[in-house]
Amino acid sequence: MNFVFVSPQFPEVYWRFCAALRRDGARVLGIGDTPYDLLSPEVRSSLDEYYWVSSLEDYDQVYRAVAFFSFKYGKVDWIESNNEFWLAQDARLREDFNVANGPRPGQLAVWQSKAAQKPLYVAAGVPTARQTSLTTFDETRWFIGEMGHFPVFAKPEVGVGSGGTRLLTSDDDLRALLADHGDVPYVVEQYVEGDICSWDAILDSRGEPLFENQEEFPPSMADVAQRQLDLTYRSLPEVDPALARAGRAVARAFGLASRFVHLEFFRLSQDRPGLGSAGDYVGLEVNVRPPGGSTPEMVGWAHGLDVFQAWADMVCYDELRCEPSGEPSVCVYAARRDAHRYVHAHEDVLARWGDAIVSCGRVADALSDDLGNQQYTARFATSEDADEFVAYVQARRRFGHGDQASDE
Repeated sequence: MNFVFVSPQFPEVYWRFCAALRRDGARVLGIGDTPYDLLSPEVRSSLDEYYWVSSLEDYDQVYRAVAFFSFKYGKVDWIESNNEFWLAQDARLREDFNVANGPRPGQLAVWQSKAAQKPLYVAAGVPTARQTSLTTFDETRWFIGEMGHFPVFAKPEVGVGSGGTRLLTSDDDLRALLADHGDVPYVVEQYVEGDICSWDAILDSRGEPLFENQEEFPPSMADVAQRQLDLTYRSLPEVDPALARAGRAVARAFGLASRFVHLEFFRLSQDRPGLGSAGDYVGLEVNVRPPGGSTPEMVGWAHGLDVFQAWADMVCYDELRCEPSGEPSVCVYAARRDAHRYVHAHEDVLARWGDAIVSCGRVADALSDDLGNQQYTARFATSEDADEFVAYVQARRRFGHGDQASDE
């Protein structure tokens, strides 16, 4: 099998997907924009060959890289980045090189459009927030009036992460969005109160989950980025059966198969007519790639399973062959921001929680708006222990006269 992996060097843990593929016997051919001499030893050893391009956004360069691999090694069987930013390019390459595995541009466009997702949620029998396309002030204001009142949530119809999302609380907010959104298509949605949960799964060729995971996030990732809050989220060792039912129904309705997927849901904090009762799950967004950044490692730590190998087993064998090798746990991520000052120094965190911490370090600048600047990831037997850890890591200092940093 010839597998072309786009950007194996970023996010920094994604070389693990490549290493797992090689362990399963695949030939792994990387394309990236980091010069070979600057690749980490782990990235280099995970690949059979690497093709450097000066920019992954230059389609002609990436096309030539795939053409070179095809000429040298024969037909390409898979092209994948597992990265939201490159999914459209992956799909275009599959079409141009007639790669059978993975979505083509038309299918991906439906999956990535927040408007086109709505009928598929209906087919799945999963409720979602009411939505309209942003057009004129009068038309959008009528939609808001039909729902009763502000606030509403606005976001790009096709977007990555929380980029571009806004909470609209007044007519002035709506006018401001209309004035500066440019050519970017936006949708406006009913505001839903509740926690954000995700159903993450590795799906086989029939769309059946080989592995499932549940994550829990703050109610608004947009608030985290815009207000520079300290992010925390967690992967759980067990999946709520109600969330699993909703996730499986959505996967079937969307026709998802042979992929690692990340499906987001609201868990209602109160009864909402037309959506459900408190505790019910409401569809939020479908992402046809793994959870971002270093989260796949968190998923693995929560379940005691190498999820990179589980994904590679799906690709190479269409079944799960690896076995759990650790104890299930609550795996929690706690971030800090350079703009804030904290009660406990880095050394204190390590001294107090060192046995539980499985990862810590600086977050790449490209991800820091959402994920913070410094992260600590740890495993615990209970959610209560995880809560105590987060409170310790993120405890803020109160500032005296002359301090410049904000305590908000």
